[in-house]
Amino acid sequence: MPLFRATIKSTKVVNGVRLEKGMSVDFPSSYGSPLSMNGGKEVIEAFRRKYGVDIKKANAVSSSYIEVVKIN
Repeated sequence: MPLFRATIKSTKVVNGVRLEKGMSVDFPSSYGSPLSMNGGKEVIEAFRRKYGVDIKKANAVSSSYIEVVKIN
């Protein structure tokens, strides 16, 4: 299963959720585009596990706010 890295592009505070530029998570995904597939669930869960933040609540589940690259 491929490994991806999702990184926050810019600092953002929305609905009480603070996302800092450079926050990143690594996660496996069976999807070729994990941010747009299944509502970005794998990316959302990875940020929740590592940082305890809800990127969905911050309306940041978008390529405008998050860069996702395949690393393996």
